[in-house]
Amino acid sequence: MAPNAVEPGRDQELSPSLVCAISAPAAAYILAMSCRLAGTRVIVRLPEQRDAQAIARYFGENAQHLAVFSPAPVEYADPALWRLRIETMRRQYADGDSCLTFLFDLDDAQVIGTANLSEFVRGPFQAAYLGYSVAKAREGQGLMHEALRLLIDFAFGELRLHRIMANHMPRNERSAALLRRLGFVREGLAREYLRINGVWEDHVLTSLTNSAWRAD
Repeated sequence: MAPNAVEPGRDQELSPSLVCAISAPAAAYILAMSCRLAGTRVIVRLPEQRDAQAIARYFGENAQHLAVFSPAPVEYADPALWRLRIETMRRQYADGDSCLTFLFDLDDAQVIGTANLSEFVRGPFQAAYLGYSVAKAREGQGLMHEALRLLIDFAFGELRLHRIMANHMPRNERSAALLRRLGFVREGLAREYLRINGVWEDHVLTSLTNSAWRAD
């Protein structure tokens, strides 16, 4: 999965609070039916129906910006599409297949980015792919670093993942710098990995592992 345009974070220690609504597990490794990760400047959470308009606005306003590394379908600017997709995203989370979240300002209303853990594989692998994007107007402010730190901690804690994989085009220097700061390690280069804007693009393969992972 190719991350979208992203930003390097600022050197700072965060003291985020994690707020989760705990319910009966819907899958063996999912503990929370819904979750909300609150940092000092950003909120990361699953979308709700009330967010459909804000999500569509995010993709509409940032279409040209996102098109460079991970273009979104034109339909992503349609709130009606998101009213359907939100239910699917929440169901996938409940089923233990993914954790597809959005970044919100502290007012919890304006969407300023995306942060997705997808394609969960359990069994002996215990892994997922990471993808992300941030609004053009919010680049360079360290918000994505804060958001991904929240999501990674959640993934290695509540979701009990052992490995997170994130891939990016070699020329996506912002993404490369961000992943390095988060501790991701380069594992190789995949030639002609994804077809983006009509071109088969090489991708750098990176991963982060959870050394504290336990089976129980």
